[in-house]
Amino acid sequence: MSPHNRSMITVSALIAGGNFEQLTPHLQKAKKNGVTKDEIVEMITHLSFYAGWPKAWSAFNIAKQIYND
Repeated sequence: MSPHNRSMITVSALIAGGNFEQLTPHLQKAKKNGVTKDEIVEMITHLSFYAGWPKAWSAFNIAKQIYND
């Protein structure tokens, strides 16, 4: 599995599980592995319907910090 896809799966699992303390370093690694800002936005939006808006909103705030740097 490519590092890009592995990062997408890891970040998705962390968001769905509500493990936000681990999300920042994994989002940083995902960015290094080529996961784009648009992909993260799509992922979080899609997960919001399954994991809930509170988890998605928390993830968006963390992702904004990582992808606006």
